[in-house]
Amino acid sequence: MTKKLILDLDTGVDDALAISYALGSPEVELIGITGTYGNVLLDQGVRNALAITDLLGHPEVKVYKGLPHSSTTDSFEVLDISAFIHGKNGIGDVDIPDSNREPETESAVDFIIDAVKTYGKDLVYVPTGPMTNIAAALKKAPEIKDEIGKIVLMGGALTVCGNVNGWEEANISQDPEAADYLFRSGAPATMVGLDVTLQTLLTYKETQQWRDLGTKAGEFLADMTDYYIKAYETTSPHLGGCGLHDPLAVGVAVDPTLITALPINMKVDVDGPTRGRTIGDNTRMNDPVKTMKAAIDVDVPRFLNEFMTRITGLAKHAK
Repeated sequence: MTKKLILDLDTGVDDALAISYALGSPEVELIGITGTYGNVLLDQGVRNALAITDLLGHPEVKVYKGLPHSSTTDSFEVLDISAFIHGKNGIGDVDIPDSNREPETESAVDFIIDAVKTYGKDLVYVPTGPMTNIAAALKKAPEIKDEIGKIVLMGGALTVCGNVNGWEEANISQDPEAADYLFRSGAPATMVGLDVTLQTLLTYKETQQWRDLGTKAGEFLADMTDYYIKAYETTSPHLGGCGLHDPLAVGVAVDPTLITALPINMKVDVDGPTRGRTIGDNTRMNDPVKTMKAAIDVDVPRFLNEFMTRITGLAKHAK
C-alpha cells in the first residue's frame, strides 16, 4: 500500500522543495499539508502551500491551518534572519499567483489525529518547522503515539553545532517544550538534523537545470532556490551551497535507507543555559526500547540524485 504522507510546514524555500520532493515521489501520497509558523507567519505559510501545490499541478492537496505560535507564548514574530534567508514572503520573494482555494475548516491538530485513526501504520508525518502541532495532537489524543506509522522530523543537532547558537537548531528553538514533549512521548520518531542536512547541498548548477526546463514551475523553483543559495553565501560561505534540510526529511520518509541512524531515546533541554539542545535522555538511557533515532550520516550522492530526478520530473510536467 502506498504510504500516506502529511507535511507540517512553515512554508519557506526548503519547505517548498520538500513539497516538490513529496509530489515527485510515487512511493507516497501527500494527503495534506498542515501549516505552522517559523520562516513566515502561519497565514503566509498556508498561502504559500496553497499557491505552490497549484503551480506544481496538484490542487487536490488539502491545506490545514495549525497553531500560530509556540505552546508557551501568545504571539509570534518572524526573525530578521528568517526573512533574510527565505525572503519576506518565505519563497525567495518570488511572486506566484495566489490560489483560489481556501484552507480547510478542520484544524491541523484534528486532521493529524483523524489521519492517524484512518491510516494507522501507513501514515508518515513529517514536521519541518516547530513541533507545536504534533505536540498538541499527542496531548489531545495520546494513543496516536502507538497508532502512527512514523514521524520523520527536520530539526535538532546531535553531533554538530546548532544554527541558532552553539547547541540550538532553529526549528527546535521555536518551541523547545513541544519538541521535548514529542521526543519523550514514545512516538516512533526519526530526527533528521543538521548532522546530515548540512551535508546535502544544492548549487546554481542544479537550479539551472530547472530553469532550462522552460516551465513556470521550473522557473519558480530556480528563482526561489537561487535566492536561498545567495543567502547562504552570506550566512554560511564555507558550505558552497544551500542546505536541503526539509527535502532530506521527506527523502528519509520515502526511503529510510538514505541515512544511517543511531537508536537513542532523546529529550530537549527546556531550562538553563542549554535551552533548545537536543540530546540523549539520561533517564531512559538504559531502556532497551528506543523510540527515537537520530540521523548521523547520509548517502549524499544517492539523495541528491533522487532529489534532482524527482523534482525535475515534476517541474517538467507541471503546467
